[in-house]
Order: sequence, then C-alpha cells, then structure tokens
Amino acid sequence: MSVELPTLPDHWRKTRVDRVASVNARIGWKALTAAEYQPDGYAFLSTPNIKGREIDFTEVNYITELRYHESPELKLQRGDVLLAKDGSTLGIVNIVRDLPRAATVNSSIAVIRPSGIDASYLRYALASSITQAAINMLKGGMGVPHLFQWDINRLPLPLPPLEEQRRIADFLDIETARIDQLRQLRERQRALLEARRWSHFQAELDRAQGDIIPLRRVIRSVIDGPFGSAFSSEDYADEGAAVVRLGNIGFAEYRGGDQARIPMTIFERFRYHEVKSGDILIAGLGDSRNHAGRACMAPNLGAAIVKGKCFRARLETDVADAEFIALLLSSPVGASAIEGRGSTRSMINLEIVRSAILPIPSLVRQRHLVSEQRKSWHRTKAATHACDRQMTALTERRQALITAAVTGQFDLSTASGRGVDLP
Repeated sequence: MSVELPTLPDHWRKTRVDRVASVNARIGWKALTAAEYQPDGYAFLSTPNIKGREIDFTEVNYITELRYHESPELKLQRGDVLLAKDGSTLGIVNIVRDLPRAATVNSSIAVIRPSGIDASYLRYALASSITQAAINMLKGGMGVPHLFQWDINRLPLPLPPLEEQRRIADFLDIETARIDQLRQLRERQRALLEARRWSHFQAELDRAQGDIIPLRRVIRSVIDGPFGSAFSSEDYADEGAAVVRLGNIGFAEYRGGDQARIPMTIFERFRYHEVKSGDILIAGLGDSRNHAGRACMAPNLGAAIVKGKCFRARLETDVADAEFIALLLSSPVGASAIEGRGSTRSMINLEIVRSAILPIPSLVRQRHLVSEQRKSWHRTKAATHACDRQMTALTERRQALITAAVTGQFDLSTASGRGVDLP
C-alpha cells in the first residue's frame, strides 16, 4: 500500500488498524440463506443499515439464536466500528452508539473493535479521505470490490493522544451534524421541486380525460435485454455500441453521463435487443428513490442495445407519443399503475408493463401535455440543479473537515468548523 499519511503534529504518531483494534468479519455465510430469516429474533445488519448517520436497527433481517451464537466475535457491542467491505458501498463506516437489541452483521461488514484508540475518533479516521484513498487503491481492478481482513488491518491511521482524539470526535460530531442537517434541508427542497413537477403533470393529465386502458393497447412491441451472463463489464470498451443500463434510465430523461459500450462484434450478436432513437426505455428494477417502471425516450445513441432488466418498447405511433409515455411511466401515476399489479415492486417483468392500466388521452392532448410539462420543468430544473450543486459542496465540505481534523490541520481549541480554512 503506497498511500502515505501527511505530515502530522509533532506529538502525534502514525499507526495502523491492527495495532489499535481487532478486526473480525464473517467468512462466508456458514450455509445461511435468506430462507432462514425470522419475523423476529437477533438483528442481522447489512450495508443499507449502516449507510445513514445512525445505524438503522428497524429495517433489518432477523436470524435465530443458534445462528447468532455461531460467531461470538461478531456479536455487536457499543463502540464497535462497522466498515462495509464489499460491493458498491465498500468503505462506508459507522459506529454502534446504541444497541437496542442483540445484533450481528452479515458477510459484507467488518466489525472493528477498538482497544487502543477512541471509537468515535477511529470512525472518523476511517472515513477520512486519507483512509478512503487507501481503500480505493485496494479495490482497484476487482470485478466485485472487496476488502480482506489483511487489508483492513493494515489501513494507516494518524494517532493523536487519547484526550485529543476525544476532542476531535466531539468537534466532528457537532460539525458534521450541522452539515448533515443542511444537506437534509436541500434534499427536502429538491423533493418538493420534483413533487411540483409531477403535480403539474397530474393536473394536466386529469384535464385531458384520457381513456383508462392497458399499456399493451399502445405498444407495438416490448423486449427485455439479454441475460447478464451474455456479456459482462469486462467486455466494455471505450468505443463501440452503447449499452443502456439501469443507471441510464432517469425520470423521463436519458442519463448519458456513464455510458457503457461494447465492441461491435458483441453488438452484432445481440441485434434483437437493439435500441433506436425514439424507443421507450423502461427500468425493470427499482429502489426507494427510483421506482421500477420509470422510463425515458431513447436519444440518438447510434448502435445500441438494452442490458438485462432494461426494457425497450416501441409504440403504435398513430396513437401514442414516446415522450408522453415516458413521462406517464415516470410519474407517480405510472408508479401506482405498476404497483397496482401486486405489492410494491422493486422488480417487474414484461407482462407487468403490458398490463399496466393507465390514462391515455388523444395523441393531440398527449403532445400538448408534453409541451406544457417541458415548460414547467424548465422553470424548476435550474433550482433542482442548484440544490444538487449545494448538496455536492456540503458533502465535499464534510469530507474535507473530517480529513483536516483527524490529520491535525487546525487547532480545535479555536475552531468552530465555520471559519476553518480547509485544504
């Protein structure tokens, strides 16, 4: 590992995780499967539970007492620091401040138990840009990012005297809470702007008084992308045909910032899944922020295909406008229609799309709705972008503040966090 700690104050020293804490993680699942989860029992935390400011002990899976006692080294205690060591959330860190019930962790989380360092300070040191840079270096080149215990043990740490560690942690608790509160306000503001967009669309849709019909009545064809095993991320290239992935499908807009491509030789094998300009692209998977069934109209991507769990629909153009259908599926009306086919879904199939019951006004009214929505969204888009910029700046400020504090870049006896000149 070549990540070096910066110059520290003279009375600080440099150390690493295994010299001030123990590291334990679940090796495999000991044949544990989701079928064994219980309606109640011992909390079994996964990475979504540690992503927030506080650990979420409510939306968790539960395991039996036998499974809980199988790994005594992973029985959580107050003061344990939890580090996500697998997948896209790798590097997320949190601390067990309260333990409302007996709990353990799944194989994606390492339990770091401090012995020669303040737990709260350790949490912030691991979250600093210095340690996160080391983590990013370790995960580079992996198909599925992963940290081994050997890697975690050797992560570098700056180590001030214990009393100073506590002052740093107390300072950062206050200042990061202030920044997090500001970020939450901006997130709420952005959500209200988005709600305004869709409330305007809903009002115009109600006035249009379209027939309530299944979507199959206006779709000429709809297909899924090839299965994930057809090709992998290792096949992606700098040039070639575009691959439409879930991240590209926004709410009635195509997100092209992270455009994957495959060589034309692979594209030729999958021309059945081809995307053309004006097609409807529909997300077959969703989450709490992005509902399954959201859609956008395909721009001119040149040669392109959809990936698995992304759907490509072509419309009966004499009765349906592509931009309107994308708006409809992306709106709360569309989300409700998809969910109306059963319980709330994070995954849908082609039949659910075809069977979605939706209001479809005349083609003239559809185009009028698209025009009105475009004007309305133009008025609010600048404000949403401003919120996005502010949230990014707050996230960067938070990270810079943590890094500066745990590397001794300013005197905490005089700093409030507001006037600190961060590097």
